[in-house]
Amino acid sequence: MLTEFNTSLPSIKQFQSFIQQTQQLELKLVTGDIIAGKIIWQDQHCMLLVDSEEQKITVWKQAIAYMKQI
Repeated sequence: MLTEFNTSLPSIKQFQSFIQQTQQLELKLVTGDIIAGKIIWQDQHCMLLVDSEEQKITVWKQAIAYMKQI
């Protein structure tokens, strides 16, 4: 069963804003790892982050402990 991607949610709007502004972000994952980069796209489960070395990293949203602008 597919769930609709609800673009009216504040968190989704915030991610979209970061994508449009090509905002540099730092993500701390629940594993304790920290990754930094820019979000290229998101869907209801994942996002694609590109780091400073142009490496593409797919991150499951449920793996994010917190996110901050840098």
